[in-house]
Amino acid sequence: MPPTFHRVGTGAHPVLVLHGWFGDAHAFEPIEPWLSDEMFSYVFMDCRGYGGMRDARGDYTIDEIANDALTLADTLGIETISLVGHSMGGMAIERIAVLAPDRVRALVAVAPVPCGGIAYDPPTRQLLEAAAGSAGIRRGIIDRSTGGRLPDAWLDWKARYSMEQASPEAFAAYFTAWADTDFSAEIVGRHPVKVLVGEHDPIFHRALMERTYVRRYAHASVEVIGNAGHYPMNETPLALVAAIEAFLAPFGDR
Repeated sequence: MPPTFHRVGTGAHPVLVLHGWFGDAHAFEPIEPWLSDEMFSYVFMDCRGYGGMRDARGDYTIDEIANDALTLADTLGIETISLVGHSMGGMAIERIAVLAPDRVRALVAVAPVPCGGIAYDPPTRQLLEAAAGSAGIRRGIIDRSTGGRLPDAWLDWKARYSMEQASPEAFAAYFTAWADTDFSAEIVGRHPVKVLVGEHDPIFHRALMERTYVRRYAHASVEVIGNAGHYPMNETPLALVAAIEAFLAPFGDR
């Protein structure tokens, strides 16, 4: 069974969008009204264990996300596609480009986990592992990842939404998937890549992306979005739409 999804737009340029660890297919909802729906056709997919796929069992790996995404593209009759991925989804779109390089037009990685994973110190790792069972810990992680500058009501909502939309089993397993997976030696490196990071993101910042994406891809660039942390789709939705579509527009005829 293909993953659950929803589509925004009827344009000729298909774009598959993958959410992050704290999201689901509706994580990008604040940007949806402002997308160029006559130029692009955006497909927002649920990973297994999230949203409409909350009860779907799986291995909860990056490979599984990538293969589910390709299955969805096949189901929709899409041959070549551009990719947008946030955080964990950023790693997954890199995996899609490895598994099916000729089907990928371009990639937009939003505050992404690079394909080599992230090595955390033991206390931080223990905190992230404990987040599966605690809304309070999730709230603290969200607060730190956005620079400790956002309203309490939004932090409460984001943590609660994450608890509701992701199964605890999947959420726990996906931490290992994105933190410990490393397929950097397999990167093809020929795809155009735009990496978008928030100026207040303490971990997924420009320096990390220059050490990873810029070195691994011949056609990669990094752009810093002002007044955003790890969730620019919530913090600066209009700026995010403008950055995504300015980069993807030239690839619409491929």
